[in-house]
Amino acid sequence: MMDDMKLIYLAIPLVCLFAALIAGVFGRQIGRVGAHSITVAGVAVAFALSLYVYLDVIAGNTFNGTIYIWGVSDNFPFEVGFLIDSLTATMMVVVTFVSLMVHIYTIGYMRDDPGYQRFFSYISLFTFAMLMLVMSNNFLQLFFGWELVGLVSYLLIGFWYTRETAIYANMKAFLVNRIGDLAFLIGIAAIYATFGTLDYSAVFASVPEVLGQTIEILPGSEWSIITFISILLFIGAMGKSAQVPLHVWLPDSMEGPTPISALIHAATMVTAGIFMVARTSPIFEFSETALSVVMIIGAITAFFMALLGLVQNDIKRVIAYSTLSQLGYMTVGLGASGYAASIFHLGTHAFFKALLFLAAGSVIIAMHHEQDMRKMGGLRKFLPWTYITAAIGSLALAGIPPFAGFFSKDMIIESVHQSELFGSGIAYAAVLSSVVLTAFYSFRLMFMTFHGRPRMDQHTLQHLKESPMVIVLPLLLLAIPSVIAGALFINPMVFGDYFSGAIFVLPQHDVIGAIAEDYQGKSDLAVVFSFMFHGILQPPFWLAISGIFLAWLFYIRLPELPGKAVALVKPLYSLLMNKYYIDEFNQKFLANGTVGVGRLLSKFGDTIFIDGWLVNGTAKVIGYFSRALRPLQSGLVNHYAFAMIIGLLVLMTWFVRIN
Repeated sequence: MMDDMKLIYLAIPLVCLFAALIAGVFGRQIGRVGAHSITVAGVAVAFALSLYVYLDVIAGNTFNGTIYIWGVSDNFPFEVGFLIDSLTATMMVVVTFVSLMVHIYTIGYMRDDPGYQRFFSYISLFTFAMLMLVMSNNFLQLFFGWELVGLVSYLLIGFWYTRETAIYANMKAFLVNRIGDLAFLIGIAAIYATFGTLDYSAVFASVPEVLGQTIEILPGSEWSIITFISILLFIGAMGKSAQVPLHVWLPDSMEGPTPISALIHAATMVTAGIFMVARTSPIFEFSETALSVVMIIGAITAFFMALLGLVQNDIKRVIAYSTLSQLGYMTVGLGASGYAASIFHLGTHAFFKALLFLAAGSVIIAMHHEQDMRKMGGLRKFLPWTYITAAIGSLALAGIPPFAGFFSKDMIIESVHQSELFGSGIAYAAVLSSVVLTAFYSFRLMFMTFHGRPRMDQHTLQHLKESPMVIVLPLLLLAIPSVIAGALFINPMVFGDYFSGAIFVLPQHDVIGAIAEDYQGKSDLAVVFSFMFHGILQPPFWLAISGIFLAWLFYIRLPELPGKAVALVKPLYSLLMNKYYIDEFNQKFLANGTVGVGRLLSKFGDTIFIDGWLVNGTAKVIGYFSRALRPLQSGLVNHYAFAMIIGLLVLMTWFVRIN
């Protein structure tokens, strides 16, 4: 039976890899239908098998072992191994389901694109990379999946490689992620140096044994080795999960096709950092310093990125900044040791955020690829299914019960409220403030896009129609978990022992345990209603309602208000429109500074020192001595005879002197 399960584990990522290779290598031979058929079928099989594995894990069957060893160096094995527990199984189902929806949606969205087969190959390869990342049982394989996800995202963001903006965006994503990945790699090296292994189980079991060890970062500055490793790992997560200040790549990744926006921003790449921190909870739990850093960085990201979402006019960028803010929420939950709440929000967010991105894509198709919300309006009459599903996604994002986002977002806010770690007060204020901002920009998008008078040109207005079923179907399927996933999983996943053995929390950090005391002994249904009733009485619910009301007031009831508000706070508006000038700072001081240093090294190091002094200088010195010695070569015998006599006299004098 176990051998059969190993084959299933191995088949889940490999079927996606196989489909990607077929579509990529033989795309011309099999054509468009063949490319999308094999990749959709591959991901569908991966989803079905992931669901089977999930049910098997829920039944109590887990797995941790090596599938095969592909190399050995100095007695260190390079392994492909899987750790299949509740955390992994949850990620596998979420990743494959969202990926399947994106694959189906892509058939309609990309039908006229000349790179059709290549696109399907990339997204299937992306799914393979993400599965290898979440299924790994060692840090080496984790890093392989981590880097492959980054590489394929580079290819996908720059898929339309004839656009300069797309090339700039994918290069930006690649370089920013390298910063985080360098720290991540150093962290993995520190793990190996400290524990002598990269296997999860062996490392986690040995953490208590090295608590007293320190490392000298700077002369006279001793750091706990656990804190050092945790912060390095988190910097890696900051790059992948786009936390301030390594967030700048994610909004620009909107230059890729919309299906990629859904795939990257929903369940896959950006949540890899969240998953990694939850997976390494046995390390983070022993460093309160690292947990506070995680919490504060998450709080900064949640609040300040939500502010940027208020002023965006590009429909995809509003949702992109929403993703940044929600990733901040998840990170805050991790810092508060509410790992289960963060993973719960990761799952619900994957559904409603993928739904919102794909709904935005449906709008973009109907608007003939117009993305400016100021040129939309009144679309609910023409795109009824898109409108209904987008409304569901927005209600879930705003945290309105009984939609999925209400349960997961409130759990994070409650977890932070319970935390006593340094920075928890600031984090609580940040996530609470972000609630009203999230609700406002979510329904600003809804009202500007689907309500009010149509603001598009006459030609576009005359050709408005609902998207085909191949696009609408994924929206409907994603809308279902966006409604019910929160109520369905709040009790077992957060208050139950769902993550027992997969996530480690010290008793003094168990914020969720403190919250769960109010719900012990109740049935799943009773917990849902109790949590909803409790939530309706709490500030987050009323803040969300206030945000929706303000959006209605500004964009439906009194549409002249936004202009007046902008005039009133012009400096703040300019600051937000320029994204806090972080891009300008990076370009001027980091990018241009790096180029300037390179030019300096090229001019003085390469041209002057190496070429001028070492290479050409050597030749010039030899030439100088050659010219100086050349007169001695006169070609006259008497000159040579005279030189021989002088030389003989010198030698005789030297020998006489010695003797």
